[in-house]
Amino acid sequence: MKKGPKHVAIIMDGNGRWAKLQGKNRVSGHRQGAKSVREIVEEAAKREVQYLTLFTFSTDNWSRPKDEVSLLMKLLVNSLRKEFNKLIQNNIRLQAVGALNELPSAVKEELDYVIEKTKNNTGLVLSLALNYGGKEELTEAMKAIAYKVKNSIISPEKVDQSTINEHLYTQNLPAVDLLIRTSGEERISNFLLWHIAYAELYFTKTLWPDFTKEDLEKAFVDYAKRERRFGKTSEQLTS
Repeated sequence: MKKGPKHVAIIMDGNGRWAKLQGKNRVSGHRQGAKSVREIVEEAAKREVQYLTLFTFSTDNWSRPKDEVSLLMKLLVNSLRKEFNKLIQNNIRLQAVGALNELPSAVKEELDYVIEKTKNNTGLVLSLALNYGGKEELTEAMKAIAYKVKNSIISPEKVDQSTINEHLYTQNLPAVDLLIRTSGEERISNFLLWHIAYAELYFTKTLWPDFTKEDLEKAFVDYAKRERRFGKTSEQLTS
């Protein structure tokens, strides 16, 4: 039987549109979206997914209305507190990737606390991409490598893919096997540009607050039908 994806990444899109369809404000969409996060995290853990990375807040999201950003940050802190015991019970290890030092202090403190308390868990690694942008991640990596080359810490000839990977926010994550985006949009939106080089892409029209474990099953079924060649031919894979 074909193995399921080891690393699943999700662009959780559609909270605002869901709220609009319900005649509610955008914040209610984000709250409902948080419930979907809980269900999908638990389902991924049951399915023995090893890594789940969620696009939680991008560098571009700061341009949204200040009230919405503020409420999003409060919702994040409250969610971390509310889900802490579940993470422990389900043996889930939390980590975060992005320009984390630029987050509000209350968010950073809560995040650091949960990351520290779950660091010895051995099950699913749940990564929250916060204040994250793929281009920004690569830019910062290039700056760090350039500094080391300039100061003769490493030589240009020694710079390879592993060197770049070691300087990324996401250095501890393996390549993405399956990237899911909800809401019908078919864009990458600056997410995990390095790690999705060979990812299988799955787009669904389902809005994130309506995304359930049944929808995750559909994505996994579709993934199982894919032939992952990594540059080889079909004949090479079957020989």
